[in-house]
Amino acid sequence: MPTILQLSDAHLSPRNGLFRANLERVRQAVAADPPDLVVATGDLSLDGADREPDMELAAALHRAFPAPLLALPGNHDIGSEPRLQPKQPVDDARLDRWRRHLGPGRGVVDLPGWRVVGLNSEVMGTGHPEEAAQAAFIAEAAADAGERRIALFLHKPPFLAAADEPWNPWSVPPEARAALAPLLGHPGLRLVASGHLHLHHQVRRGQVEHVWAPALSFYVKPADQAGIPGGREPGALLHRLHADHVETVRLAPAGMEAVLIDTVQDQTYPR
Repeated sequence: MPTILQLSDAHLSPRNGLFRANLERVRQAVAADPPDLVVATGDLSLDGADREPDMELAAALHRAFPAPLLALPGNHDIGSEPRLQPKQPVDDARLDRWRRHLGPGRGVVDLPGWRVVGLNSEVMGTGHPEEAAQAAFIAEAAADAGERRIALFLHKPPFLAAADEPWNPWSVPPEARAALAPLLGHPGLRLVASGHLHLHHQVRRGQVEHVWAPALSFYVKPADQAGIPGGREPGALLHRLHADHVETVRLAPAGMEAVLIDTVQDQTYPR
């Protein structure tokens, strides 16, 4: 039975020592029984979108895990659409920085009976040429999946509660969701796993488990995410790929530290 370790939202930087211990505790927890694949679903860095050292450290610490790494960017790694990050839009320089350290930012990994598809959610809705290239990649990944079951990973969830919901800062923009249709509508899809919200939540829709990974770094006040479900405890996820379904468990080794962003604001994102 293949296993996938999902890491998300580590927010690492050499400018502070924050959150590294949480990542290291997870690494030690899986050392004796390594997963078949590690998928990092975005925001590996604190500010890799503008700082090379942040990206370099994030890449090194994520590559220290004892399994192949499929790394997918988040908004803190490469920027995002201008509505969200007008000062850090996705551009060629930011994409190139990511690729130098962590690869293409999307990919397919075939495991026994399964196809793992990783996507770059931050180019969705931007109009950057990579968005169209990824749309073609999505169609191809779905078309030749054969009889495999599909596990889809990306930083932002495709939507929070419904595919036709309006724009919000937490999910893929509505105008970009159509590109995901070959995968979201595929009969073999069994898992959609994302990060970004710093909340752990899981809901089953039909045969598909939609899972938000807990953050390895900080959490935000419930009032700042009003109406959005999920737990704020730090951790990672282990996905066990059975023949026709996924079993997901949260990994939270002893000593994991839950950090409210407000208490470390001066070390992370000073106002």
